[in-house]
Amino acid sequence: MFNYAELVRSAFGIQAYLDPSAMTYVVQIVAGIVLTAAAAFGIYWRKAKKKINTTLNIDEDKNKIVETDEVNIDVDLEEDK
Repeated sequence: MFNYAELVRSAFGIQAYLDPSAMTYVVQIVAGIVLTAAAAFGIYWRKAKKKINTTLNIDEDKNKIVETDEVNIDVDLEEDK
């Protein structure tokens, strides 16, 4: 099994004991940073794309088919009771 604590100790030249449970915090912090960066990138990508499309007068919804919000109720079901 891969030992993350040993990897961090050797990478940073740490000469002290690093508890494996402390490494789970490090892994969670790194994962949180990566997910936050990915979410921020996605948000700013959408904003930039929208601004570029507005500037170039590109309409993404030009060929989109919009369905109506019709609700059909079958009256025959109520008569059978």
